[in-house]
Amino acid sequence: MAKGASISGFPEWLPSERVVEQRVIDTLRKVFELNGFIGIETRAVEQGSSLLKKGETSKEIYLLSRLQEVGQENDTPVEERLGLHFDLTVPLSRYVVEHSGDLAFPFKRWQIQKVWRGERPQEGRFREFVQADIDVIGAGDLPDHYEVELPLVMVAALERLRAFGLPKATVHANNRKLSEGFYRGLGLTDIEGVLREIDKLDKIGADEVAKLLVEGCGADESQARACLELAELTAADGAELAERFDALCAAHGIATDSEAYALARQGLDTLAMIVDEAARIRPGSVIADLKIARGLDYYTGSVYETFLDGAASLGSVCSGGRYDNLASQGNRKYPGVGLSIGLSRLVSYMLHTAGAHANRVSPACVLVAVWNEADRAASNRIAGELRARGIAADVAPTAAKLGKQIKYADKLGIPYVWFPADAADEQAVDEVKNIVTGEQTPADARSWEPDSVYARQTVAIA
Repeated sequence: MAKGASISGFPEWLPSERVVEQRVIDTLRKVFELNGFIGIETRAVEQGSSLLKKGETSKEIYLLSRLQEVGQENDTPVEERLGLHFDLTVPLSRYVVEHSGDLAFPFKRWQIQKVWRGERPQEGRFREFVQADIDVIGAGDLPDHYEVELPLVMVAALERLRAFGLPKATVHANNRKLSEGFYRGLGLTDIEGVLREIDKLDKIGADEVAKLLVEGCGADESQARACLELAELTAADGAELAERFDALCAAHGIATDSEAYALARQGLDTLAMIVDEAARIRPGSVIADLKIARGLDYYTGSVYETFLDGAASLGSVCSGGRYDNLASQGNRKYPGVGLSIGLSRLVSYMLHTAGAHANRVSPACVLVAVWNEADRAASNRIAGELRARGIAADVAPTAAKLGKQIKYADKLGIPYVWFPADAADEQAVDEVKNIVTGEQTPADARSWEPDSVYARQTVAIA
């Protein structure tokens, strides 16, 4: 992050870092669109009533106030005030309802946009950050094959980023119906509370979660231990998952003919389908992991967290799930499933751990030199001809000594410096110098092409 960025949690990238972020955005967008997702952008603010009651994140909402309202904002109920969105899923649900008559369903959308969340800033976690989302929204119903498609699209997108130093990504999946059925079979009733506490396992550990289950969710020691045993269950295929789950139910007296088990079995069957189908298409990309809970209340079925090999301290870089009740209009519901990449967090890791860096700061491939200010028009004309042919070009800011102009290009990483021909010499021709290799050759702005190695900004690994 840039030196002097003094407001904690609000990152400012240096130009070279912004190049990396932009390449990540471009890469994700291409993969999303390759899979048929449509790009949209929603407004930054939503009604407080839309942002509240969506899980623990609702405690972190930034509400808006104008300076003239300071001291009077408490007179207005939070539900009627405006707040900055803390994710892109809640705004999407509102967007779909308001524009349902203009959308084709299932509606597949991608969205890369800033969000704001008032959490404690720490390494890789920000208060203002960019998320990259894909969601599919249905009208009335939504086939469960999308619950396989979306995590595989995200894995494919993250696979493209391995060229920038990102390790291999694996999606860990669970299903809330499975978890809810098991908890109800144990006799627990505060299902949302249990899910929120289980979601903290990686952050605070099993012992602390057990305490929270007992103190805040009405569980006894035996029930808390059973919840943690469920959270320890992982499997790479559906048959193994079903066998281990049934053994756990038997160990804790959950009858297979109970309503609780029937609910759990719905989630189990969907999760087994996801794991097996994903293994058929992209082996090793998705595993069942029953500690995945997701802290947001709107998830109703499949839930996902994505982890990078060898980067346990980073935590999940991509998460999401199925939500059936977030958007509705009269009797019609708009169920959806989506995943979100914490893009700013990912870029921070790539810059400071993986060693990703841009080959140059400026997007310009050529700096056109200026001999003297009277001839600047000629340099501008050359730059214009290059740009018209798709070659990014800049013009030297001043007619300084040639060495200073070359140093300016070098500082920006611009690989070529163009020397306009002497207007007083009819035999003179333009020349271009590759300041990386030192090679200098005659050139014509109407036909010259840069070497492909130096043609554009790229991102590499240190």
